[in-house]
Amino acid sequence: MNKEIRVLEPKNIWNKFADLNAVPRPSKHEERVTQFMLDFGKTLGLETTKDVVGNVIIKKPASVGMEDRKTVILQSHLDMVHQKNADTDFDFNTQGIEMYIDGDWVRAKGTTLGADNGLGVATIMALLESKDISHPPLEALFTIDEETGMTGAKGLKGGLLKGDILLNLDTEDDDEIDIGCAGGVDITAKGVYREIPLGEGYAAYKILVKGLSGGHSGMDIHLGLGNANKIMNTLLIMGQEQLGLRISKIDGGGLRNAIPRESTAWVAIKASDSNKLDALFKDWSNNLKKEFAATEPNLKIVCEPAHFSKMVMEPNDQQALTGAIKNAHNGVYAMSKTMKDLVETSNNIARVEVGDGEIKIACLTRSSVEDGKMELAKNLQANFEKAGYEVTLSGDYPGWNPNPDSTILEVLRTKYRELFNEQPRVVACHAGLECGILGKNYPEVDMISFGPTIKGAHSPDERASISSLQKFWKFILEILSEIPKK
Repeated sequence: MNKEIRVLEPKNIWNKFADLNAVPRPSKHEERVTQFMLDFGKTLGLETTKDVVGNVIIKKPASVGMEDRKTVILQSHLDMVHQKNADTDFDFNTQGIEMYIDGDWVRAKGTTLGADNGLGVATIMALLESKDISHPPLEALFTIDEETGMTGAKGLKGGLLKGDILLNLDTEDDDEIDIGCAGGVDITAKGVYREIPLGEGYAAYKILVKGLSGGHSGMDIHLGLGNANKIMNTLLIMGQEQLGLRISKIDGGGLRNAIPRESTAWVAIKASDSNKLDALFKDWSNNLKKEFAATEPNLKIVCEPAHFSKMVMEPNDQQALTGAIKNAHNGVYAMSKTMKDLVETSNNIARVEVGDGEIKIACLTRSSVEDGKMELAKNLQANFEKAGYEVTLSGDYPGWNPNPDSTILEVLRTKYRELFNEQPRVVACHAGLECGILGKNYPEVDMISFGPTIKGAHSPDERASISSLQKFWKFILEILSEIPKK
């Protein structure tokens, strides 16, 4: 499996990536990949430890002649987002990722690729294994659970690392040098509703919203992509207003950090309105497809006969649900006033589950400004509480404040200009990098983030550029050779 990937250049990284992708590594269940990394470090004869939360630390002495340089922490996360297409038969808990080459891209067959952040991990592994690369003292930090709570970064104790500079290899455009990121907080609304039996004369249908692009709920939130939960809710509202549609069950979206691509709802209408439904649904679908024509050309909306239990939501509870989702902000909330084209605050309505008398709505709110994050979070909380739901805020993590005077930033800027004859883009990103959290216990460490080009992260369209990884490898080797003296 994946033999064609192993012959790509740089072979040392692609081989390590293929090894890594053979190990199942879902967030919250990193036991196998953690052991894989521990075995890797010990096989090399390097100082290898696991901390109390499960992060792996591997330390490597400087190469000859580089002993007087500052120690560099190389950091990436071990877990990956698990998303697959509905028609893909794949078990993330038991199977390795199946990869293939598509021009300049490496992709996975119907699933996420794991390049986020597997290519960063593989790069660090290649550096640790190397015998002929010039580098300062290295401390490799492999964190767990970045994608679903950043608990690895949060649990890392001060004093375990001695490095002066941290290179986070989790940025996804190779011409970017990242010096800041957004913080985030999870908003979860839970409620109950009354189930009542349908009378006679009703017909059951299943509505499907699918074919959306999905993507990273931070990095892609400004692209105007469709949110399957919002689109489904629009259809349900039109159905209840024009046909008296009744909701039985909803299953929409998935992970909180992925823009939802699919949603399914089981509904009922009076059988006498079935012909009317066909015409109206066609109009609703066409209007939504026109609205998203530029960003979601593959949007599919299907309504088909179905079978389900005769229990549906009580009308007032249904009105409260669809109203709450309609009024919940989704997408960009505010743009940065200090950095051009940077999303400051946003929300992703990631998951909607309705069934058996219970409701759960999960959101992820992000912001590079703490006040902005909590303002939107409180607005969402008030909206869901108005509908009668219990709301919890959890998983709160800080952003990373940019330092434009960073010493390591100047090293990267200079080397990038020398190597590629152009200026890099120095940015802050609307995603949750671990630097902000790590900086709480290591406030004196000079941090920077960069990486090879990866597109479609957190979706089955995830792909990694082959030529970009070659560029990135050349870049990081030059950076390590130019680390300042102590």
